[in-house]
This record gives sequence, C-alpha cells and structure tokens, in this order.
Amino acid sequence: MLARALSCAVVGLDSALVEVEVDLSQGLPAFTIVGLPDAAVNEAKERVRAAVRNSGLQFPMRRITVNLAPADLRKEGPSYDLPMAVALLAASEQVALDPAQHLFLGELGLDGTLRHTTGILPMVALARERGIPTVYVPAVNALEAALIREVAVIPVQTLAELVAHLRGEVTIAAAPSAEDLLDADLPAYPFDFADVRGQEHVKRALEVAAAGAHNVLMSGPPGSGKTLLARALPSILPAMDIEEALEATKIYSVAGLLPPETPLVRQRPFRAPHYTISHAGLVGGGRWPRPGEISLAHRGVLFLDELPEFGTTGLEVLRQPLEDGVVVISRAQGSVTFPAKFMLVGAMNPCPCGYHGDPTRECSCSPGAVARYQKRLSGPLLDRIDVHVEVPRVAYEKLSGVQAGENSAAVRARVQEARARQAARLAGTGLVSNAEMGPREVRAYCAVAEEAQGLLKAAMARLQLSARAYHRVLKLARTIADLAGAERIAAPHLAEALQYRPRSYTP
Repeated sequence: MLARALSCAVVGLDSALVEVEVDLSQGLPAFTIVGLPDAAVNEAKERVRAAVRNSGLQFPMRRITVNLAPADLRKEGPSYDLPMAVALLAASEQVALDPAQHLFLGELGLDGTLRHTTGILPMVALARERGIPTVYVPAVNALEAALIREVAVIPVQTLAELVAHLRGEVTIAAAPSAEDLLDADLPAYPFDFADVRGQEHVKRALEVAAAGAHNVLMSGPPGSGKTLLARALPSILPAMDIEEALEATKIYSVAGLLPPETPLVRQRPFRAPHYTISHAGLVGGGRWPRPGEISLAHRGVLFLDELPEFGTTGLEVLRQPLEDGVVVISRAQGSVTFPAKFMLVGAMNPCPCGYHGDPTRECSCSPGAVARYQKRLSGPLLDRIDVHVEVPRVAYEKLSGVQAGENSAAVRARVQEARARQAARLAGTGLVSNAEMGPREVRAYCAVAEEAQGLLKAAMARLQLSARAYHRVLKLARTIADLAGAERIAAPHLAEALQYRPRSYTP
C-alpha cells in the first residue's frame, strides 16, 4: 500500500512543500527513509515506531520505505515525525486521508505527544499560499500558527487524539485567530529615558536617530551611561506594525528563540552580543544556515558594546547589511538570504584605558596607543554611521537630583510623528525611513533651502565629505527637519546634522 501526507521544509526564512510518501511492501520488517534526510530525520523512525505503539495503534511489521520529495532538497529537524506517522497509518489503512487538504507538522515524543517545533510560522504561511485549508500543529505552537489568516489551525496534543479526529470519533476545534495579539497594548520596555540622568544632548541625538532609523556611535569614558542609553533606545522607537511584527516573529521562529507563551514579537528586538562572538554567530551561518544576531535585530536595535574589541572581519562584514538591509550566506548547496534592517548602535571608549579627554581623570595611554585604538574602526564603516556623539562623565548634581527627565512615551510620540511624515513622503517607494533612502530619493526629497546652500558647500570642503557622507548628512538633516515639522532643510537642521559627523583624532 502507498499513502502520502504533506509537510514543509524551512530554507532560510522561506518554506518548501515536502511530500511524505510511505510504501508498505512484503519482505522482512525494515524501516528506511530516503530523500536527503539529516540525522534527526533518520532518527524519526524510532520515534514514530514507539509513538504509534504507545498510542494504542498497530505498527505494521512489513518493509516500510519513506520518501521525502523533492529528493534534492535537504531535510533537517524532527518536524517530519507527525506526517510520517500519519502517512504510515494511512498506508496500513488505520486512517483515511486526503493528502491535498491537510498539512502535518510536529515532533513526536515516544508516548505520542507532540512537542514544540521551530519554524512553524513560515510553514503555515506556505500552506496559505498553496491553498491548503487545514494545518495540524503541536498544541504548544497553535497561537503562533494562528497568526496566519485564512488557514484552519488544528492544535494536536497527541497522536492518538489526531487519529481519533481523522476517524471522525472526536472533533478537535480549530485554534481561534490570534489577530487580537496584534491589537494588544504594547508591552512595557525594561528601560526608560526617564531612568537616564543628564546627557540631554545624547538623548537628543538618539531621538534624531530613532526618528530616521539612523546608525549611532557613542564614545565616552566608562560609567558615563552609554549602555543604559542604548538599552533605553527601543522604548522610543515606533511600535511595530503587523508586517514588521510578523517578519520579526518569523525570524525568531526559525531560530528556535520564540517562547511558546510569546507567539508574537511585539517589542522592537534588542540584541547585544559580546565582542567574543564568532563570525557565524554575528552574521549567521552554520552547516545549515541560521539567522545571526544582525538578523535577530531586524526592525530593532543591534548594540555592539566595546565596538573596537570586535574582530575586524566581523565588523567589516557589517558594511553590506548596513547598506542593503539583507545578508546573503553562501554555501556549496546554495545561497540563503536573511533580512537585516536594523539600527546599529555602537559604544566605545576613546582609548584603551577609557579616559582620553576626560577633564577629571588623567589618561594613561600614549598618543600612539590612542590612535591605534581608534583606527580599529575603518573609515568605510564609520562612514555608514550617521550619528557620532560623545558621552561625557555625568556630574554629581545631575545624578543626585530628584527631578526625572522626559520619559520615553513623550519622546516616542515625537518620533512617531516624524516617521508618519516620512511614510507619507516615501509612499510607493517601498521605503519606510529616511535612513533607507538612496541617491534618487535624496535628490527628490532632501531639498536644501537657499540660505543653507553655502553652509553645505563649506562643510563639504572643510570636512572633506565623501559622496556617501554627503548623502548621509542630507538624510540626517531631513530627519531633523521632520522632527521640527519643516518642509525644507534649513540651516539649523543642516548645522545639527553636521555636528554629528565624527571628529578626527589629533595626538
């Protein structure tokens, strides 16, 4: 007897339909899986065998051949357990099944229970695209799967329960739509701008950066508040819309970082890897490519503390994602593309000891050591950072004061207004923020008032701006003008944008 069931494979962040074929033939009992399975898929035969028997069902003592088609697509992970078991039961005539109407996903325990499975969201999305009306998923993944509309998601606790449902003996109710999660109140962020005492000019720089999704580099002595400011930055970013939330959720689902009790990523991601992170951990990779930290920070913040301490290779590889918003990982089997539209926030000390230029503590580094430390960051990388701001030591009076600063909610309201202006201006271009604009959009939307032309020309000559830096200054000035509600870039907007350019070191 031959039977079929449909399942899915995850390739990068996309999915591919997999047809699970099970053939029962005469001969000595055997269980063979073909179709480029990895070790976890090959081990499925033992899980399926035990799950079928422990569910009170009959395991056929015949020669069993399982084919995972297409055969040239590598299959990995335990999500094929359930479709194998269902196709096996259909081939042995224990259940009746219309393979075109059902998609099965899930890992089986030895007792027949279904366990949490990664990558459910993109696989259910593929079922909707292919017109498959019903998807069976582990009950712990039901909320995540129910984010996809127009598909009936059936939450399954055990294999025995599923067989009873397919036989018509019981009915498993479809999971309710999880769309209400998209309308729920935004969860509170752990850090708020009101927690930061002093540093008003740095808060202003971060507000400008948040309003246009610009990259930031903060430089200052240890203990001046750089890390706290960076951790508070997501709290002033606009709330994610439905598409952004689903994009982030899909990445975390594939990476296996989506908790069962949190089926939807609502907060802007904040990733802060240590500088000892490997190249594959930062960018993504592995034998079977998985998203790295830069993709996990998609639509959020990637915070690199002690930026010069990161490996040169890891820092330089950031240049392409910062420009294109995607990272391409190439392997012998093919290439995988992961989204990587994030705000880069770097923090660094001005020198190895951290006190170069500090008014109260003497620096112990030689001029050559300071220069070598600062030159660990290449010019092309620094050119891709729009906002460079110094974070000085906080005075005692500000630390001990009782008056709290402006909270994140007030700052976020201004940021959202600026983003709304950008969205209206960039409608139809596929862009969502000023930082994403290319040369064509800069020419079209970054008109400089006549009285500011002289300042821009002088800055080009004095600061020796490259073509990329020129465009980035204009995009940053456009963001400042959006915060002020101005139609054109005036001289004050341009002057503030120029003050965020990096200052060269002179020994």
